[in-house]
Amino acid sequence: MIPISEPDTDAARTALRARQGKGARYDSPAAPAGPLALARLGTAYFARRLNELTGQELDAPSLVPGWSRRHIVADIGFQARALARLVEAAREGRPQEVLHEPEARNEDVAFGATLPDHALRYLFHHSEVHLNVEWRDLSAEGWAASVRTLEGRPVAVAQTPGMRAAAIWLAAVDLANGGTFRDFPAELTDLLLAGAGDPPPVTLRPTDRPAPVVRGGGPVVSGCAADLARWLTGRGARRLDGAARLPDPPFWRPGRP
Repeated sequence: MIPISEPDTDAARTALRARQGKGARYDSPAAPAGPLALARLGTAYFARRLNELTGQELDAPSLVPGWSRRHIVADIGFQARALARLVEAAREGRPQEVLHEPEARNEDVAFGATLPDHALRYLFHHSEVHLNVEWRDLSAEGWAASVRTLEGRPVAVAQTPGMRAAAIWLAAVDLANGGTFRDFPAELTDLLLAGAGDPPPVTLRPTDRPAPVVRGGGPVVSGCAADLARWLTGRGARRLDGAARLPDPPFWRPGRP
């Protein structure tokens, strides 16, 4: 999991509330505004990429080895459902997520990839709306909570927006229809450089950043931050100096909670 820090967003939050007017529902002041913004921007970016694909084009391979684009959509939909259950548990004061519908146990990506086109798109849209509503309705106490997954793993609820942000931006690239690391927000790219993947010992030198990023020391690989993030997460080297001297990092993507 990549932790995402929160910038000073008081002015932006105040301006948003002024635009929404009285009676509007918005995030708790205790919510991690920066990570939430990254997750919501990523959701809109993924939706644009998905809307450009026909049903037949969803059958084509994605960048994830062995997965079609359908697998990507199913996985990102099921991730939203899983995160929403954790946030819902925190909102209701429960220590562990609960499956209210027995069919939720069938959140298997291979199964999801077999859904008809309209059902697969509905899975994405419904799950992201549900997750966003759960975030919006969460109190300060809920944001401070930790909830156990069905398997018993503790998850800090405040980390769920960061988990979603990393997953959905990478998934948009993995659809392989024009998504690019160069579209990523700078904060997310920097966090990927600092903590994503399992590279060999390396010193990353982003040409568009003021300082290098040391990942275990070792040879220097330089290039723009977005291209370094692409290489670091196992999606290939482009426009980099020094990468040819090192083995390619393995393909990396965030798992579900």
